[in-house]
Amino acid sequence: MNLPNMIYKRNGQEHHPLRTFTVNGEYILAVYQGSLSEYDLLIKYRQKENGKWSRIRTPKHIHWAVDVLIKMSLEKDKTKDFLDFLIDYWDNNVSPLKSKEERNSLLSDELLNQVNNEANQYLELVGKGEYSVKFLILIAKLLMFQEKTNLDTAYMFKNLLEALKDGQDIFKIVSIATHNRR
Repeated sequence: MNLPNMIYKRNGQEHHPLRTFTVNGEYILAVYQGSLSEYDLLIKYRQKENGKWSRIRTPKHIHWAVDVLIKMSLEKDKTKDFLDFLIDYWDNNVSPLKSKEERNSLLSDELLNQVNNEANQYLELVGKGEYSVKFLILIAKLLMFQEKTNLDTAYMFKNLLEALKDGQDIFKIVSIATHNRR
């Protein structure tokens, strides 16, 4: 597979990924050193659309939330199970990254292996919404670690997961998802 370059420029400086992940041949997700803390993760991706790779994008909570809302409208119970899984992951597996070793461990092949196995529990959601379940799980996990690494008491992503699961009104979900993070 011919994969595009994931080097991006900002303020005239090139940024090279710490790690890239390919998901379903349709997404390339890259993780970079962020600027908010020593072990901050900056996440960017490309998506294959009509046979061509998109420009490099930064995932936003609102994109993630809209996709989950679409899935919820089509497969309510399975989407709630999916959100329960992510809330449980947040509660039991996410803590701030405090060393290069912890960050490298997170960004290992094992992460993608876990995501691939976990996605098999949500096959009813395949083909529903914009993003694949594998991509959503991978992005969610990385966003969780990013948020916790930059502020140990952070809770925004978990609040978004709970608002989606609880069926909060669209205004509440959009308000949570569009909170200025960077």
